[in-house]
Amino acid sequence: MKNMLDSKCAFCQKDVQENNFAESENFLAIYNVAPILPGHSLIIPRWHVHSLMELSKQELCEMTVFARDVVKVLIKEFGHTAFNWTIQEGVEAGQTVPHLHLHLIPRKAKDLPQPGDWYPLLEQSEIELIDSDARPKLSFDEMKVIATKLKATAKEVLSQ
Repeated sequence: MKNMLDSKCAFCQKDVQENNFAESENFLAIYNVAPILPGHSLIIPRWHVHSLMELSKQELCEMTVFARDVVKVLIKEFGHTAFNWTIQEGVEAGQTVPHLHLHLIPRKAKDLPQPGDWYPLLEQSEIELIDSDARPKLSFDEMKVIATKLKATAKEVLSQ
């Protein structure tokens, strides 16, 4: 059933849902609490859903178009024009939060030793997984500052 949240899910928490910087009818854009690179953001469904396979064709199209709009916001804010778009679906694929989420990661020359160095991170041990507790996390206040700035940029970019 749509619009159901899971009280145990990190992405269903009120502070995460309210700290979005852009939104569509069914999706939110949030800044990653433990960004791999500056600008690392996530597209999440407003309701609790585990898998891309649970989205209707219309929702999948909405998610893709919304993500493209969010990329425009990230380009304006961070100045990068290269991006990794990735979904890890299932524990075996590296998903650590069981709520569908699309990573949008702005990229620039020499931000990692090799452009593909993002991918081996997915294959490392559970302690080093991208969304794990091993990576330093931003504080709630830091997240709020970033979300406020991105929200202003989104208002400017998406109203054009």
